[in-house]
Amino acid sequence: MSVQETIEHKLSQELEPVHLEVLNESHMHNVPEGSESHFKVYVVSPAFEGQKRVGRQRTINRVLADELAGPVHALSLHTLTPAEWAAKDRETLASPQCLGGAGK
Repeated sequence: MSVQETIEHKLSQELEPVHLEVLNESHMHNVPEGSESHFKVYVVSPAFEGQKRVGRQRTINRVLADELAGPVHALSLHTLTPAEWAAKDRETLASPQCLGGAGK
């Protein structure tokens, strides 16, 4: 199973999201072709009701602890309740281009 598939599976099992997007953005960074190290994740789940942003991120970090300790270098999290997601008109944001990091 790829890193992306593992992230999708774990978050689906743990949070039962109404919307889940896991985007591999490694190609936008200074990493070897085919890398799975940089991800943007949108999770919309009733499990986030009553939680502040830090609590939601801690939940994700706990679920993905093995991936964060291994292959995942960067994880951009967008954690929303269904009501918050609806209020944003289900809009996702484009990521900025990498400025090169250590490779420049």
